Amino acid sequence: MHTNGDATPGDTGVFGREYPAIDAAVELGTASGRLISVSFPDSVAADAAGDHDLLDRIAAYLAGAEDDFADVPVAITVPTVQRDVLESVRTVPYGDPADLELVVRMTAGLDHEDEADLATAREALRANPIPIVVPDHRVRDAEGATPPAVAARLREIEGF
Repeated sequence: MHTNGDATPGDTGVFGREYPAIDAAVELGTASGRLISVSFPDSVAADAAGDHDLLDRIAAYLAGAEDDFADVPVAITVPTVQRDVLESVRTVPYGDPADLELVVRMTAGLDHEDEADLATAREALRANPIPIVVPDHRVRDAEGATPPAVAARLREIEGF
């Protein structure tokens, strides 16, 4: 685990910081330089390092800087169809919310008129291991993994 200084692309570990703008902490889990998890605990774990470039970017984002986090290397470990939905959500632009039907339309192999496919998309959003980077808060008519109060604040920050 990385415990000192700034993180580098090869880092593996847990990193966290508290953010008054969302009244929560953000913890990142990384493996081999890829983001594998984002969570919103009440407080940062004692063994979490506080220095990481992505934590700095999140701080700027929460202060109003536009960032889509599209360049962040990720490793999404969910079933393939869910990963496809999350990859579609990742392309929803900053400040431009989408509805679930649009997300399903954007996802190859899914039919926006099929209830099972809509349910698959809802399940993918709830299972999202990397909120903010996969901005489930931008899907306005489906619950994502981002806690509701945090999602509401992120939407406010992005102006919708």
